[in-house]
Amino acid sequence: MSTWHGCSIRTRLTVVAGAVMALICTAVAVFALVAIREASVEGRTKRLITHAVEMGKQIRHSGVSPRLPLDRRNEAVQVFDPAGTTVAATPGFGAREPPITDLRPDVDSYTIARLCDLHAFPGQCKIVISYPFHKANGVWLLNMAVADVPWYVGPQLLISLAVGWLLLAGVTAAGAYRIVGKTLEPVGAISGKLAQITASDLGHRVPVPKYRDELRDLAEIANRTLDRAQSAVEQQLRFASDASHDLRSPLAAMRVQIDEALMYPQETDWPRTANALLDSVERLQDLVTDLLQIARLDAGISGQRDPVDLTGLVAAELDRRPRRVAVIRHLTPGVMINGERIGLARLLNNLLDNAERHADSAITVILALEAGTAVLEVCDDGEGIAPDQRELVFQRFARLEASRRRDAGGTGLGLPIARQIAETHGGTLTIEDSPRGARFVLRLPGHAAPSADHARTPTKV
Repeated sequence: MSTWHGCSIRTRLTVVAGAVMALICTAVAVFALVAIREASVEGRTKRLITHAVEMGKQIRHSGVSPRLPLDRRNEAVQVFDPAGTTVAATPGFGAREPPITDLRPDVDSYTIARLCDLHAFPGQCKIVISYPFHKANGVWLLNMAVADVPWYVGPQLLISLAVGWLLLAGVTAAGAYRIVGKTLEPVGAISGKLAQITASDLGHRVPVPKYRDELRDLAEIANRTLDRAQSAVEQQLRFASDASHDLRSPLAAMRVQIDEALMYPQETDWPRTANALLDSVERLQDLVTDLLQIARLDAGISGQRDPVDLTGLVAAELDRRPRRVAVIRHLTPGVMINGERIGLARLLNNLLDNAERHADSAITVILALEAGTAVLEVCDDGEGIAPDQRELVFQRFARLEASRRRDAGGTGLGLPIARQIAETHGGTLTIEDSPRGARFVLRLPGHAAPSADHARTPTKV
């Protein structure tokens, strides 16, 4: 079996095609041999009957004479008078020889049979007829035997069938070998091109066959996969470059502060320097935390999904710490979703931190349930985001000019993480039109709690 699986597909399909054709040819040959043999036996039987009738007629009218055709080739003949005496026979079956067969036909009919190992023909099979006919002095009996048709009918037929079997099986195997080879040529070209692709050179694409078939579909799918792989690698390279840049910034600031403090230790305000270093460490810690979160999301790692009271979660996060601006909430009670509580809390805090960073005086949080969808809106009354930049803010490390002015220490990963968490929960996070400021809208599959009161409860904090 290991040898068989070690052969090429071309060889295996050729062998299978040849074997199948050989089986078909064998079945056809056996069927033809049986049919031809049966036809030959039937024809030989009919001729034997005709000969018996003709000979009985001749003896009835002319009597037994030397002119009686008792020397037919391949035939044995015995003629018995009413007393059972042999009156004529072919050479070797004289008066002292017993009857060729023990068949006892009715006086008004004949009996024919195919018999083997007769005493007169040991080891042979014969077609035997016992034919009674009437003469003036009584009933005479004519026994005749001819050789039965062998299983192979004849050597010429057997040779013809064998040659046809070999030709058909050979032609089928050769044709299958050629056809499979031509069919698999694109596979070889695709394999050769794929072998040239490396992690540092993803620009190659496999050749696409000209015919619209499964191999063309395979080549197109492979090219699309390579496109995605190249995009993913390029995205990872950009991400690594951006991450390295953002990681170097706080480290460089810390190094400069430490070097300056060491150069002038007596003139250094150490508490002030420590606070500055602590700010850089906090920024570095936030950036590392965001990078770890991005890595977990990219790897598809998520916590256990449980039913979550989204209304209670939003209220708890709003109450967890005070904000520098007022927070207006309109929360529909009893909004339930199925998700990871920690990830959802991270998403909500990223939206709230972003809104607080850009708000002038207030943040508005609205939670509602609309046709099986939990809709959470986080709005601020700041400058807002231009329509052509609404997707840009969800790109990693992307920060608009307004964001840099308000908070130079941001990581540029909060909103991308928020969107990715939303998508892992089967939802969406978009920026939609608002009369003033930015309006972030989160949509997640949700449902109402069994005993929820759906009246909105506006609260201002």
